[in-house]
Amino acid sequence: MLTDYVPIFLVLTVAVIIAVAIIFSSEIFGPKRPTKAKEMPYESGKNPIGTAKERISIKYYVVAMIFIIFDIEVIFVYPWGVEFKRLLSEKGMFAFWPMFIFLVVLELGFLYIYRKGGLKWD
Repeated sequence: MLTDYVPIFLVLTVAVIIAVAIIFSSEIFGPKRPTKAKEMPYESGKNPIGTAKERISIKYYVVAMIFIIFDIEVIFVYPWGVEFKRLLSEKGMFAFWPMFIFLVVLELGFLYIYRKGGLKWD
C-alpha cells in the first residue's frame, strides 16, 4: 500500500532538495555589494521616511481595484474569445449576448470611474 506513494515522496524529496540548492546557491554565488539604498526596505516605490501611521492616498487603492477588475475581465473574456467560433456555431447568438452584457456593465463601471476622476493621478 505504501509502495504506491513512493513516486510522490520521491518527487517531493527532489523538489525540496532543488529548492534548498537554489536558495543556498544564490547565497554562495550571488553578488555581495551592499549599499545603503539596497539595504533600505521597499515600500511600494516610496522612501520609508516618517512614521508608520502616514496616510496613503486613496488613489493607490483605486488603481489596485481597477487592476483587479481588469484581471477579472481578462479571465472571463479570453477563454470565451478562444472558443467563440465553436460557441457561435453550437449556441447561436446566445453565446454572444451574455458576454456583451457583461462587458457593457464593466465598461459602464470604467466610465463611472473616469467621470469621477478616479484615473487622474495628481
